[in-house]
Amino acid sequence: MSVFRSNRTPLALALALAFSHFSAQAQADRRLPADPEAVPTVIVSASALGVEGGDMITPVTAIGGNELVRVRESTLGETLNRQPGISSSQFGAGASRPIIRGMDGPRVKILSDGAEVQDASTISPDHAVAFEPMLAERIEVLRGPSALAYGGGAVGGTINIIDRKVPTALPANGLEGSAELRANSVAREKAGAFEVTGGAGSIAFHAEGVKREADAYRVGKGWSEGRTVEGSFKNTDTGSVGLSWIGADGYLGLAYTKERTSYGIPGHNHAFEGCRLDNGALACDGHEEEGEEGGDDHDHDHEHDHEHAGEVPTVKLDSQRWDLRGEYRAPVAGISKLRLRASRTDYRHDELEGAEVATSFRNKAHDVRVEAEHAPLGGWRGVVGVQTTRRDFVADGEEAYVPATVTSRNAVYVTEEYKLQDWRFEAGARHEWQDITVNQAGLRDHDVGGTSLAVGAVWKFAPEYSLRASLSRAHRLPTAEELYANGVHLATSTYEIGNQDLDKETSNNLDLTLRKYAGPTTSSLSAFHNKVDRYIYARTRDNFEGFQLIEYAQRDATFTGLEGEIKHRFSLAYEGTLFGDYVRARFDSAAGDRNLPRIPAARLGARMDANWGQWHGQMEFYRVARQDKVADFESATPGYNMLNLGTHYTLRLGGLPAQLYARLNNLTDELATSHTSFIKNAAPLPGRNLTAGVRVSF
Repeated sequence: MSVFRSNRTPLALALALAFSHFSAQAQADRRLPADPEAVPTVIVSASALGVEGGDMITPVTAIGGNELVRVRESTLGETLNRQPGISSSQFGAGASRPIIRGMDGPRVKILSDGAEVQDASTISPDHAVAFEPMLAERIEVLRGPSALAYGGGAVGGTINIIDRKVPTALPANGLEGSAELRANSVAREKAGAFEVTGGAGSIAFHAEGVKREADAYRVGKGWSEGRTVEGSFKNTDTGSVGLSWIGADGYLGLAYTKERTSYGIPGHNHAFEGCRLDNGALACDGHEEEGEEGGDDHDHDHEHDHEHAGEVPTVKLDSQRWDLRGEYRAPVAGISKLRLRASRTDYRHDELEGAEVATSFRNKAHDVRVEAEHAPLGGWRGVVGVQTTRRDFVADGEEAYVPATVTSRNAVYVTEEYKLQDWRFEAGARHEWQDITVNQAGLRDHDVGGTSLAVGAVWKFAPEYSLRASLSRAHRLPTAEELYANGVHLATSTYEIGNQDLDKETSNNLDLTLRKYAGPTTSSLSAFHNKVDRYIYARTRDNFEGFQLIEYAQRDATFTGLEGEIKHRFSLAYEGTLFGDYVRARFDSAAGDRNLPRIPAARLGARMDANWGQWHGQMEFYRVARQDKVADFESATPGYNMLNLGTHYTLRLGGLPAQLYARLNNLTDELATSHTSFIKNAAPLPGRNLTAGVRVSF
């Protein structure tokens, strides 16, 4: 695996050579999907214009059907973790948020069918995303700022989770649904889910639910702390009911969702509870002068030898959400469609030390989006929309390091497309205003606005080939946490200090994609270059045995990378895939440290899919490279190999269509750590594990 000693040239060369080799030998032939339920043409719901996936300006991933059933994990981040360009902020078993092209937190927008998922996951990686993957019908990932309708701040990308909670059509037979049972060996996980939709006349209803119980999980062999990550359990109860009126010209529906989840926070270190700020430096018991030096020390990264005194803290999450969705086709002349997406969330999670509530986080928020699609005008088809969001956030208790704030954001946006022969052009603009009111003496309110612009084109320059290019300039506005944080956060072993002088980020993004979309060989190779002026980041000012004093600051940064995959159908039964990704992120100035922290390591892998009638089998191997491009106070992470096997069988049970599936991950039981995790050494990735389940539809 010496090819992975350098993270750049080998990966780019391998992808480019494989692309050219397979493309040259391609001949016209029938190409069967590896997934029997896969649909060749996918309309991307997250696109304001409802564009087919192949015509999107920037790369899009859409996972649904049997494929989603096979790759689903208990968190959204781990569900998407193996897709090119996507990793996760793995924080034990309870919390894991997707990272796209090295960007995470507020730079990645998560939507529930077009409306924002409102929780506390953007504030800290130990906070879970308030959505259950087992209830997703399809997950779409748009890389880069390709969906300005959802915010200029989503410069990493947008994830849209399509669900069934609000019916949009009457069931063909009056009643339809599914039920699923699954289990996993690594944490003795047991989970069950159901969903049912019925209707008559013009009224449709829907109900769904999930229950999950999982103990602490086991890691790969050779870990110095044993085989089990203490406190890495997760229990979930989620339910939703919805009702819709459906007519010939559209629908209007309302749904209520309640989620209760409890999970442990591994790696919590009580030894730092007494740390405080003293004259701009950490004041902890035993803090020596030499601990304040070490700007060039890369041996910390939370690898201290303190014993974790006391019990592992537990998060108890309670989220209640209302969704209002509607669509009205051809309401007036010149308007093709009106769409409404609105949500209201009452979110709370308590962090418990034993039986006592140590800290509580509460988020009451709403999000409303109304957009109109106009009829073609001079050859241009487009969407004009308005959006308003409000977040009332409060933290109380021992680790309430963020003061109470109210964030209001209003925006207008427009997206237009024009088609000319083999070309498709798209242009978009969004302007938003943000007002943050802070409820604490000595802090000032923050008002700022930003404008984002994007242009792009798809050129089908030859049969079966297309070239996609996009150029965008986007503004991201500072969050309340980046402005006002002040206090100890033990979950990430940090003392955080906000900065009220932060200005908006400006990212200039270039994205190029070469695709071969037909024939026995298909492929996609994307390159991106994102230059971010005044990039907001957590600058480490002091360190004590892995406990860091960080202050939010701004500095110009550049993200450059590659991602791609090549699929070749050897026969009607066998298909092979080569995939990989790489991102390099560093600050532009030579002063100080050049590397950004927790940037994903390069990956390169291969997968073989086979279909024999009702059987589908898959074997996957990939290598994650060593990550040694590290920031101050961050340690390098060794590379690892991952071998996975999977199968599923379609049949009829009692006359109903069903799937039996099984997946064996980390077959070699390798000890692996994720460089993107704050607690990578306290919570390695799961060891060898078997997931098996059955899903019945009716």
